[in-house]
This record gives sequence, structure tokens and C-alpha cells, in this order.
Amino acid sequence: MGCSFRSAVAKLVSSLLILAVVNAHAVIEEVDAIAAIVDDDVVLVSELLNRYELFVQRAEQSGATEVPPRETVLNQLMERLITESLQIQEAERRGIIIDDETLTDAVTSFAGQNGMDLDGFQQSLADEGVSYRSFREDIRREMLLSRVQRDMVNRQIYITEQDVADLRGSPFFKEWVSDQYRLGHILLRIEDPLSDMAVSAAKDMAVDILGKLRAGEEFSRLAIAHSAGSTALEGGDLGWRRAAELPSLFSETVIELEIGETPDSITNSLGIHIIQLLDKRGASMQKELRTQVRHILVQPSEIKSEALARSEIDRVRERVLAGEDFADLAREVSDDAGTALAGGDLGWRDSADFVDEFRAVMDAIPENEISDVFRSQFGWHILEVLGRREEDMSEESLDDMALQILHNRRYDEKLEEWLKQIRDEAYVQIRLNDN
Repeated sequence: MGCSFRSAVAKLVSSLLILAVVNAHAVIEEVDAIAAIVDDDVVLVSELLNRYELFVQRAEQSGATEVPPRETVLNQLMERLITESLQIQEAERRGIIIDDETLTDAVTSFAGQNGMDLDGFQQSLADEGVSYRSFREDIRREMLLSRVQRDMVNRQIYITEQDVADLRGSPFFKEWVSDQYRLGHILLRIEDPLSDMAVSAAKDMAVDILGKLRAGEEFSRLAIAHSAGSTALEGGDLGWRRAAELPSLFSETVIELEIGETPDSITNSLGIHIIQLLDKRGASMQKELRTQVRHILVQPSEIKSEALARSEIDRVRERVLAGEDFADLAREVSDDAGTALAGGDLGWRDSADFVDEFRAVMDAIPENEISDVFRSQFGWHILEVLGRREEDMSEESLDDMALQILHNRRYDEKLEEWLKQIRDEAYVQIRLNDN
């Protein structure tokens, strides 16, 4: 009865949705020109200009009134393409691949998230002038980047039982179940930390940016223009995060901020960090509503037509209403093998565990009443809600949440460190002089 999408596909939605409406046949004259040599690979001018066109279209669709100068954006895009190239080369060295079957599953799930089957999705792309093959390869690339990042970063993350206990006892864990924060982040790299001139220049830049932000200038514009962080081209937006999921460098500062407030800059080994609280919202997740429900399922088949299945479930419902025992009837007729022997009992469940049709009926019906007959993708059902209750999160589940929070927090930090490391160690020759 459960219904979920792969986490890898969920990540693709934000990064690839724009591709479904972009004409992939933009005219680019410098198709074979090399923009940069990156170890054993190259970045082509065509790749750079394609990314720029995507950026401009995305900015227009978001309603941005102005964008930074073309040269600034191209420099940011060049750095992103260089970093992606290094990651893909690392994946090749380690034998990491995304096979065609996995890729097709991802594309199919992506199409489903947009309300289409695979054939309809291909037609939608064709209508927009987008090559289905190139779209698949864009998805393959995003999945490959995600896979190599996980493989390289997860091995650097160590979490002890004491780490979990410390987080559980911290004020940040309590904040995690009550509030979420949307944070803007600008990272100013200090090219030579041993150079007083380089440090002074970075500090002067930070003071200038802070002044502009506090005067009301748009955060995303300044992030695109100046940030060396991995979310620079997204306007420095780190997305919605609970307090305990914030980078530890910022966590204590952020929970004290008002929306729109910009604190003083923070410096660590990566450079100078400027943050702004873009938004805040309550989560109130300390309790979960659970429903005890049981059902009877009758499925159409090759020997049982849709009409016969519907007629059978109608008769079953009449028998229940006439006083026959629901559990006995479930054991007798239900086609859900997993619950029939238990009298159709699905136990205490979160409504998110069920498909939409089942959830809608379950949430709407009063306790101890038999639902009307309804159809889901599995067949024809009747159900009965035996009870509802709010459950406190168990100690085990809270430990699991703390572990996941620690992993996510350290993952972001280790990812930035790893990307900086491979960039610093790479041979990069930028050959593009005039864009």
C-alpha cells in the first residue's frame, strides 16, 4: 500500500525541471572550441554557453528583474563545470556507472512526478524541441555526480554513540522538532591565507557585502556575483533546514536571528562566511497521528472482470453491515495476502504510508464505520478505522533522527572540503579569453 519515490529522483526535480522547457538546439557557433583543460578532460565553449542560456531562462522564469554581468555568471559557471568534470573523472576511475536500467527507472519516476507516463513525457519533450536522449544523459550526469559525492564523502563521516547522545541533549535537537530555517550563504575564499594583503582584501569585500545587504540589496544577486560556495548560482540559498541540520559554524547564530537579519561575518579555514536568515517556519513534529485501520480488497483479474470485482466487494460490504464479522470476511475473501490472515488489519499507521485514494477515505471516515466501496490502483476496497491516536516519538526513532541530522550536517561540510581539495589538486588550464 506504500507509495514513495527514490531520493535520487527527488534531487533531480529541482536541478532538471528547467530542462523540460528549454530548446536544446540553441545556435552555438563555437561548438568545438575548448574553454578549459581539466586534468584528462576538457570543458567546451558549447557547454559553457548552454549553461549560461539555462541560467538566463531560469532567472527570467523566477521573475528576477536583473542578473549580474554576463562575465560574472560565466566565471561562476566555468568553476562549476570544472568541478563537475573532476567529479566525473573520479567516478570513472572508481568504476562508478549509472546503467541504462537504473536510468530508465529514474526517468520514469521523474515523468510520474510530473503527472505523465514515459510515452507522454517523451512527447512533451519533443513538443518543446528537447531531445529525449540528451535529457536522459543530463539525468545520468546528475545521478553520477550524486553517486560519486556520496561514495567519496560518506567514508569521511564518523558518528559515535556519544555524538548522538550529545545532540539529543542539546537545545538544537528541540529546535529541530519545532522550527525550520531558510538560510542564504555567501562564501568568500581567501586565495592565500598567509598573505596579509589577500586576507585584508577578503575582509574588505565582506564589509562591503554586509553593508549592501543591511541596506536592503538582494541577497541572491550578491551571492551569484561573489560567492565561491556550491550554491552560488542558486543565489546562495541553502534551502529549508531545521536548526540541527545547519552547518555547525552557523547553528548557534541562526536560531537567534530575525527574518531578513544579517549577522557579522564568520571566518574559518574555508574562508569568510556571510549569512542571512531568508525565512523561518514552525514544524511542530513532536507527535505523529497514527490510525488503526483494516480493509478488505477484491482485485480484478483475467478471470474476474472489473464489474464482477465491484459486484463482489458490494456484497461483502452488505454482509458486514448485516452483522457478519469484518475480520472473518477479510480472511475469507480479501485478495491482500499480506493482511488477510490478520483479518485485514493494517495496524497503527501513518496516513503517508498509503496511496492517495486509500488515504483520502481513511482520513475522512469516522471511527468504527464501514466505508463506501472505493477503487485504488490495487483494486476495490472497503475499510474500517478502529482508532486514532497521537504517538510520542520513540527513543529509538529519536536516536535515528539524531543520527541522520548529524550525518546531513557533516555531509555538507565534508562535501565542501572534498570539492575544494580536488579543485586545488587538479591541473586546470582556462583557455577562454573572450566570452
